[in-house]
Amino acid sequence: MPSAQANGIALEYQTFGDPGARPLLLLRGLGTQMIQWDPAFCQAIADSGHHLVIFDNRDVGLSTHFHDAPVPPMGELVKALAAGERPAVPYDIDDMAGDVIGLMDALGFESAHIAGISMGGMIVQQTAIRHPQRVRSMTSIMSSTSEPGLPGPSPEAQAALTEPSPPEREAYLDYSVRTGRVFTGDGFPYDAEARRELAGRVYDRAFDPAGIARQMAAIVASGSRTQGLAALAVPSLVIHGSSDPLIPLAAGQATADAIPGAEMLVVEGMGHDLPPGAWPPIVDALARHTERSESA
Repeated sequence: MPSAQANGIALEYQTFGDPGARPLLLLRGLGTQMIQWDPAFCQAIADSGHHLVIFDNRDVGLSTHFHDAPVPPMGELVKALAAGERPAVPYDIDDMAGDVIGLMDALGFESAHIAGISMGGMIVQQTAIRHPQRVRSMTSIMSSTSEPGLPGPSPEAQAALTEPSPPEREAYLDYSVRTGRVFTGDGFPYDAEARRELAGRVYDRAFDPAGIARQMAAIVASGSRTQGLAALAVPSLVIHGSSDPLIPLAAGQATADAIPGAEMLVVEGMGHDLPPGAWPPIVDALARHTERSESA
């Protein structure tokens, strides 16, 4: 897979579909790699009229890792925020939005559609806020404005999110299957065997818990985007699962409510994951959204 120099770092990426189709960058969430996109899902998006670009965010996969940067203690971050101070972190969500623009520059995209899940949704929100002239449309999936006071994860999802990932490969695979089951909604089956196989490929490609911790610090330190979203004129779509135990539906609704004219799709039974049964409505909604944005 190719690598591009973007925003001062290297980003590993892959493309699907006709280079002449509508350009769409699709971002992963916290600690996850681009190989965790199902190729069939990516191909379905490409076949619906897109030149799709997926990539590893900074600090995961084969993109640049910030190995020399410290992992800020979460307690210190929370304490600084409570005191109204700007926490010291290696990078924040705005820096990661700069990565999106840097990758667009490297690929020769004057503008593009952008979509992201979870942390990726936060990044595309910030990209649209800071660089609206480069964004044709924005889609935020299973994400949040990070506004204080929004409902948080269920106790089980919070425990799964904060459980340290074990360093041994087999233990990591067990951990991935167990935590993945927690994040799955109640409307679709859970494929533990597929989850385990994918976890093995993720582990072998790039295992870096410190990088994931730095990404988490970036989320915590970046604060709410509600005010910025309220001034957004970029065509926006919000997609959320009705059974998301990690970022509850209320957070997705708050995102849609914050953006003037935003549309919202609720996928019944979907949790904090993308099971194959949920692909058709998501792919269709995304295609309609980007096509409509092109003619607006």
